[in-house]
Amino acid sequence: MQRVKCTISYDGTGFHGYQIQPRQRTVQGVLEDTLSAIHKGVRIRVTASGRTDAGVHAYGQVFHFDTPLTIPQEKWPVVLNTRLPDEVTIKHAEFVSEDFHARFSVVNKEYRYRVYTEEWRSPFHRHFALHYPHTLSIGEMKKAALDLIGKHDFTSFCSAKTEVEDKVRNLYSITITELEDGLVFSFKGDGFLYNMVRILVGTLLEVGSGNIRSEDMKSILAAEDRNRAGKTAPPHGLYLWEVEYESENEEIQFK
Repeated sequence: MQRVKCTISYDGTGFHGYQIQPRQRTVQGVLEDTLSAIHKGVRIRVTASGRTDAGVHAYGQVFHFDTPLTIPQEKWPVVLNTRLPDEVTIKHAEFVSEDFHARFSVVNKEYRYRVYTEEWRSPFHRHFALHYPHTLSIGEMKKAALDLIGKHDFTSFCSAKTEVEDKVRNLYSITITELEDGLVFSFKGDGFLYNMVRILVGTLLEVGSGNIRSEDMKSILAAEDRNRAGKTAPPHGLYLWEVEYESENEEIQFK
C-alpha cells in the first residue's frame, strides 16, 4: 500500500461541509466516491487536516489516503480531477511515508477571511466574501488583534456547541490586509476551535465599527465567556488557506 498526500482547493458553496454526513453532499463524500470509482468499487477512506463547515472554502486543504494502485504521484491530480466536480481541484499529490498523517502531523494552519466593503453588494462576491459596507477603523482592529496573539484559552471565541474541553490554542499571527474593495484577515496558529476564526472576525469587525472598544479585547479573552465576544461571521468569507507540516514553509499570496 502507498500513502498519497494531496492538496485540494474547493468552493464550499454547494457542499454541506467537508465531513461525510448521511444524505448530504460533502467534500469528503465526493472524494471517496471518486476514489471508489478509480479502485473499481473498493471504498477508499480519506483523512483530512481538519473539517470545514457548510459554505466554507479551501485553498490549501490537505488529505491522505492509502492505495494499492501503481499510479505515479504526478499522475494522481490528473486521474482525480477528470472525475471530480468542477468546484473541486486536486492541486498537488505526492507519496509520503506511512507515518504521515494529514491531521496529526500538522505544525500550523492558516485561515483567511475575505470582507467586501463596497457600498453595493456584488453578485460576484456573494459566495466568497462577507459584504460589510460600513466605515471601519483599521487601526483599532489591528490594535485589538495584538492582544489575541499568543497562547490563550479561547473559550470566548469558540462556539458553545463544541465538545472540545481543552480550548487553549496558540495564535502565531493575525494580519489585516487592505484591498481596493475590502479586507483580508489572516490567522496563523497551531490549531483552531469550532467557529473560532469566524468569531474572531466578527468581534474585530465590531471593534472596527466602534461597537466594541479595542482595549476591551483582553478582558473579553480573559472572561472565557462566549457571550462577551462579537457575532459569528458567516461561513462564505472563510478559507482554509494553508496547512503546514514539518520542513514546509511556503508563503502563498491571496489572489
